[in-house]
Amino acid sequence: MKRRDFVRTAGGATAAVAASAGATGTAAAQEVQPDWPSGAASGNVGSYTDARGQDSVTISVGAGSNGLAFDPTLVWVDEGTTITWEWTGNGGDHNVQAVDGGGPASFDSGDPVGEEGYTYEYETSSEDAGITHYHCVPHTAVGMHGGIAVGEDVATVEVGGGGNTGWPEDIAKVGVPLHAHWVGISAILGIGLTFVFTFYMLKYGESAHTGHGGAR
Repeated sequence: MKRRDFVRTAGGATAAVAASAGATGTAAAQEVQPDWPSGAASGNVGSYTDARGQDSVTISVGAGSNGLAFDPTLVWVDEGTTITWEWTGNGGDHNVQAVDGGGPASFDSGDPVGEEGYTYEYETSSEDAGITHYHCVPHTAVGMHGGIAVGEDVATVEVGGGGNTGWPEDIAKVGVPLHAHWVGISAILGIGLTFVFTFYMLKYGESAHTGHGGAR
């Protein structure tokens, strides 16, 4: 075994471990969203828009591949924002109605409508401050739900901002909080194991004729 070969090989593996640890840290990056009630959060499509700072926002009614969703499904707005629900004409007849006991806001577009381009407007106020779960009455059983958060005084949670990694959005709920020092400890252990593995591979894993140029 040559010391130079060992350092070169181990160094490359160590860099790979460090890069992996950095990627883990990025995947653990988080953002704050309203703490949506489960009924609203489970709505079809499941898209989210932070529309705070905007005077108005438009939500499609009859979105998704089968026309049975609101898009964006979850929206955070300021008090005084005008929310416009606009029908796509897909998925049959729909309406927009706050769920009974689902939050402070109370809105109802009336009877279900299927006409493309039909709209229903609602201007939020201080009385709507908080989170409200709403649905399409004819399609509530198939997941046509949504949520509206109004104002700054709403319960929030941190959710994963690093893309879909296969982990729950809030990993702490399964008892495995990903604190930064755990990532560092994992990286150190990985580096140490890499050096040990590389040492044994170079010392015992080579052929007896390696490097001697013997005839074949």
